[in-house]
Amino acid sequence: MAVEADAPPRRVPAGLSRRARRGWKVQLVRLALVVAWLGSWELAASRWIDPFYYSKPTAIGHRLVDWFTKGTSFGSIWTNIGYTLAEAVYGFVIGAIAGIVLGVALGRSRFLADVCAPFIKAANAIPRIVLASLFVIWFGLGMSSKIATAVVLVFFAVFFNAFQGAREVDKVVNDNARILGANRWQLMTTIVLPSATSWILASLHTAFGFALIGAIVGEFTGADKGLGLLINNAQGTFDSAGIYAGMIIVTVIALLAEWLLGLLEKRLLAWRPRQATSGAAT
Repeated sequence: MAVEADAPPRRVPAGLSRRARRGWKVQLVRLALVVAWLGSWELAASRWIDPFYYSKPTAIGHRLVDWFTKGTSFGSIWTNIGYTLAEAVYGFVIGAIAGIVLGVALGRSRFLADVCAPFIKAANAIPRIVLASLFVIWFGLGMSSKIATAVVLVFFAVFFNAFQGAREVDKVVNDNARILGANRWQLMTTIVLPSATSWILASLHTAFGFALIGAIVGEFTGADKGLGLLINNAQGTFDSAGIYAGMIIVTVIALLAEWLLGLLEKRLLAWRPRQATSGAAT
């Protein structure tokens, strides 16, 4: 019996190591840019510009440490973060659901789309930030007025993508499903929604940012707690470090939400086949 030769050890493709090295280089360059930016800002604030107006990184760091260790003049920083985050999340969920439902419904019904088109265009033309003042009159200074502002901002961001995604369904696939006996509900769940998923998920990435904007603008209009209130109070007391500190916290929240939405997108689109790389052998 012939003895088979041992298979040669598998070699790690060189491309993986190159990608790893490139990833480290990207991270190092990013870190260097941040350090250079903060260093130049600190130097400029110490020599050439007035830190009373422009603040400086060390003052912003001290303000963040004070907020997270001693609290703010409006209570614990975690309470204010939780208040703003709750407003943004509620507004995001309500606005996204309403935008998806109405967008898909009008995208699949040309008659309804034609009837509602002028009203939707008129509503979209309204400066929605201005509605925050009206919502305060309607719903008071509580959380409801901030949620309403977030809902309005999120709705249109999601609606137009859902509408376009429902319109972009392949007619051949749709007709074949009908020939096979699919009813409207089956068409919606197996053809329309999967086809529109990428459109909808793309809009959600920007929609949560709009939800945060809506919550903070609502808190600027009138509130007793929240990050918008902290930033507004810092503005009123000429505390530029407090304004930057609030901006940093909002940015971190937005980045965390973007990361979570990215994970959700990968999970929901896992059924899609991977595209072949351009360097693959034919």
